[in-house]
Amino acid sequence: MLWGSLVQAHALQPGYLELRALDGNTWSVFWRKPDVQGQPMALDAVLPDTCAQRRGPEPKFDGEGWSTRWITSCSGGLSGGIISIEGLEETSTDVLVRYELEPKKGQAWRLVPTAPSFEVPVSPGAWEVVKSYTFLGAEHILFGFDHLLFVLALLLLIRDVRLLIGAITAFTVSHSLTLGAAALGWLNIPGPPVEAIIALSIMFVASEIFHRDTDNPRLSERAPWLVSFGFGLIHGLGFGGALSEIGLPQSEIVLALLAFNIGVELGQIVFIAVCLAAWALVRRLIRTDLSLRLETLAVYGIGGWAAFWFVERIAGFV
Repeated sequence: MLWGSLVQAHALQPGYLELRALDGNTWSVFWRKPDVQGQPMALDAVLPDTCAQRRGPEPKFDGEGWSTRWITSCSGGLSGGIISIEGLEETSTDVLVRYELEPKKGQAWRLVPTAPSFEVPVSPGAWEVVKSYTFLGAEHILFGFDHLLFVLALLLLIRDVRLLIGAITAFTVSHSLTLGAAALGWLNIPGPPVEAIIALSIMFVASEIFHRDTDNPRLSERAPWLVSFGFGLIHGLGFGGALSEIGLPQSEIVLALLAFNIGVELGQIVFIAVCLAAWALVRRLIRTDLSLRLETLAVYGIGGWAAFWFVERIAGFV
């Protein structure tokens, strides 16, 4: 609970600025900034000098952050103009900017404290696409606590290194398939049920840990790749839904999709490496019986948290 409060206090969710082209030189602007203990983070989106209304009206809390919308015209278009986020350099968050130079031809740019502004290019270079979408993929998995809990539960369930590698590989392959299909619009499944099943998948693996039997191993222990592959398909829909909201640059769809997926995998590898290193350190520092109790406590925490998410997410759409 304390950790969850800390996460909320530091506003780990990034800001989001969207400029959707309407017609001519007119854009519909949506700007959302993170919530920090009930107040909007001290950020402000500033559009290019050529735009009639460079800043939006006062934001209102929308349940996720503080958002506002407005319509503006930009003489000569956006290309060559500077989009900046005032105050970003004083924070530890980032802002995703999604813009359209033409209707339904979206591009994306990631702004960070060390680079709070950018000049809108006529079309983004391949390296910028790779860099932006790789960071976005890594960020999504590292701040996607439900996905991380599922991976952590797999680490606790599987003792054999060979089986663990197979399970993680199966999870990677399966969520890559549905990530791409959802991001490209080939699969259109509502987000709330997907999020609820993701929580259910964590509960399932936690339950399997408790029912683990060395003498009579269950299917999840004999062939854990089946479990990870099946639930990986669901997790991939979650990743794909997030990527669909971000949008893919029309000129570099395949490259952006590949970069986002690579970012997810890099974030997953970092998380697994940190978990394995931390567990090895714990087992060296404390007695075996205490480490087993700590593991049991961790499984209860994972299962309990997932159960809370499941009920909360079901209640959100039933």
